[in-house]
Amino acid sequence: MEISAGIQASLSGRYASALFDLAAEQGTVTAVESDLAKLSEALAESSDMRAATTNPELSRKAQGAAMAGVVKLLGLSELTGNFLGVLATNRRLAELPAIIRAFRAIAAAQRGEVSAEVTSAHALTDAQLATLKDKLTAREGRTVKLETKVDSDLLGGLVVTIGSKRIDGSIRTRLNSLAHAMKG
Repeated sequence: MEISAGIQASLSGRYASALFDLAAEQGTVTAVESDLAKLSEALAESSDMRAATTNPELSRKAQGAAMAGVVKLLGLSELTGNFLGVLATNRRLAELPAIIRAFRAIAAAQRGEVSAEVTSAHALTDAQLATLKDKLTAREGRTVKLETKVDSDLLGGLVVTIGSKRIDGSIRTRLNSLAHAMKG
């Protein structure tokens, strides 16, 4: 499996790579990826969950107990539960969002996919997303998985980020460029 050196070099990348290897051995990559999506959503929605993972005043034991409760509440797999326990023991729960991103990147690379983050001023329709996905797939030469966000500050257009490449077709950027050019 080809994993970028940047992912392998980072702390979160090493944890994500280890989790991916264990999941691959057990044939549970899809289940773990689903578990991590649930965890990511829980972190985004719950300030208590974020506090439980980042509060340095909580003991390892308290963080481990909190993660055991989360595992049970979200119905996560045994492997994911054990992994969260290891993170709690090693005081690495604060790295969980970065580990989730790294795991997704590793899993996508294994499947021959690339992720693209699409930010638009308004929510895109299914037809628009399908067309965009087709064009990006043709451009990249491999399957593109879209993650969408809405940012009304863009005024219109799209900003597409694929890895380190960014395609900025937003009206906000065009207006800023015009204003800069007019200043001379």
